[in-house]
Amino acid sequence: MKQVEYPAPVKQLILQLKRLPGIGPKSAERITVWLLQIQGDSVMKSIAESLATAELEIGECEVCGFFATEEGCGICDRSGRDDSVLCVVEQATDILPLEKSGAFRGFYHSLRGRIAPLENVGPLDLRIESLITRLKSTAFEEVILALSSDVEGEATANYLAELLAPFDIKISRLAQGLPAGGGLESADELTLFRALEGRRTV
Repeated sequence: MKQVEYPAPVKQLILQLKRLPGIGPKSAERITVWLLQIQGDSVMKSIAESLATAELEIGECEVCGFFATEEGCGICDRSGRDDSVLCVVEQATDILPLEKSGAFRGFYHSLRGRIAPLENVGPLDLRIESLITRLKSTAFEEVILALSSDVEGEATANYLAELLAPFDIKISRLAQGLPAGGGLESADELTLFRALEGRRTV
C-alpha cells in the first residue's frame, strides 16, 4: 500500500519554508500545518501581501547598503549625523544594534558579507569597490571596521586594513573583550587575550 503523504501544495510550502535561515524540515512542517489550520484568520493572506509589498517597495541603499524605500534611506538621508566617521559592517542587519546603542552617530557601509574562501566568497563578491569609491569622494577622517571576531571576520578586517592603508584616514576596529556582566571564569582564552590587549587606564 502506498504511503500517505501531504498534498503537493502542502509539500511545496514546506519546501519553500525550509529555504529560510534557521528553519529545518520539522520546523517548516510545523509552521505549514499551523498556517493551514488557522485559515479563517487570513494569516497566510496577510503574510503573502507583506512579502509582495516588501519585494516591491524595499531595496538596498546604493550608498550604505541598508534597506531603503523609494523615499530614500533612513540613515543616509538623516541630517545631523557625524560625516567624519564611517562604520563598516558585514550585513545591513548589523547596523540596527549599533543604532540602538546610541553610541555611534556617523555613517555606515554594509559589505553584504565577509571573505569566506570555504563558501567561495571573495573580495569581488562584497561591496568593497563601492567602499573605495565612497572614501575617494567623501572626506571621512576615520573608518571603523565593525566586523565579527571569527576567522572570516578577521580575514576581512585585515584585507580592508591593507587596502585602505594608502588613504589618509584613521582605521580602527571595535574593542573586544569581556561582555558586560560576564566573569573571567566563563571567558575563553581568545576573549581574555583581547580583553588584556584592549585594557585602558582608569
